[in-house]
Amino acid sequence: MRVNALFLGGIGVFFGIIGLVYWFTSYEDAGFLMLVGASLLGLMPGAYYLWWSRHMTALEGDEPEAEVSDGAGVVEAFPGSSIWPFLLGMGAFFATLTFIFGWWLFPIALALIGSAVIGATVESRRGGTV
Repeated sequence: MRVNALFLGGIGVFFGIIGLVYWFTSYEDAGFLMLVGASLLGLMPGAYYLWWSRHMTALEGDEPEAEVSDGAGVVEAFPGSSIWPFLLGMGAFFATLTFIFGWWLFPIALALIGSAVIGATVESRRGGTV
């Protein structure tokens, strides 16, 4: 956890420095604020990981002599292919199209999102494809 925290903190500090250089060389607000946002996207989870690393036992990646295979975990625990993430994405797509073309697409989006949520829940409870 500590390695991840330092990595994310380093990303946040890098974007913070680049944001300051950008501010003093361009005087442009939008790009500076985007770089500040990118800096916060590195610093906030980095600070959270650093806080948790003090309350948890050390992970395999925190050991100096650790190898990549030490933190791999069980390799055969990956889920099979499922249709429900695709249906959820299509529902989100139709929900976005609702703002463009009108409310008549909203029932389609609602049906796709609802069926994807129910299907994924049932599939996770049974442990197989539905």
